[in-house]
Amino acid sequence: MKRLKKIVLIISVLYIVIAALAYYNQEKLVFMPSRMPMNHTYDFCQSFEEFWINAEDGGKINGVHIKNESEKGVVLYFHGNSGNISHLGHVANRITEKGYDAILIDYRKFGKSSGALTENAIYEDATLAYNYTLSKYSEDKIVLYGRSFGTGVASYLAGKKKPCKLILESPFYSAVALGQHRFPFLPIDWLSNFRFPSNEFVQKVKCPVFIFHGTEDRVIPFASGKQLFDEIPGNNKKFYTIKNAGHNYLQDFNSFKIGLEEALN
Repeated sequence: MKRLKKIVLIISVLYIVIAALAYYNQEKLVFMPSRMPMNHTYDFCQSFEEFWINAEDGGKINGVHIKNESEKGVVLYFHGNSGNISHLGHVANRITEKGYDAILIDYRKFGKSSGALTENAIYEDATLAYNYTLSKYSEDKIVLYGRSFGTGVASYLAGKKKPCKLILESPFYSAVALGQHRFPFLPIDWLSNFRFPSNEFVQKVKCPVFIFHGTEDRVIPFASGKQLFDEIPGNNKKFYTIKNAGHNYLQDFNSFKIGLEEALN
């Protein structure tokens, strides 16, 4: 009996230690930013303007505005939880080929951006980015596009603002649900400081919504995207199943190309 109690105690202590490590290191578990030197010169092979947004708490958000004098409007793009906007030349090309301008921003600690990386700060910075976009374009010309982690940011804005379209590529139902999927042995709902409840945000979205998800996605399960789609009220929505696609490189599949052509028509 004493041996059993000792084993239970050891396991309990180990569990508490693992949970504590997960809590205090969750930013590193969620985000994998790639920094860029402040003197880096972007190369998008098309006309663009680099800009800065200053947050009230001292955070500085770096962005790029690719301008083609589009009559269609602009796509405000939110990338995933790794890399930075210097890696998004192919995204910019894909957007501008469809006749839109593009605005790309980096979250805090990504690229040249700086500041404390919290969920509320990301929401506030995204709102500032939207306001910047709104100062250049009428709201009925603004398309919100999020990929992976960025789908939570785009969904938040779409629920608060009135963009003309919302495009979600490889979205999650919520960050908490995704965390529970990855770490089923931890009480993620108690531990998480990054919740991003997209399932709640989409309840307030009034514009058309287009969701793309690969059936072989091992990062954010295909079922997560379908579940989110089902939460969107009304019929002004469309789900594109990208067969045999994983989490990345959906753009290599014809079904994605056809769907994006429709979404950005």
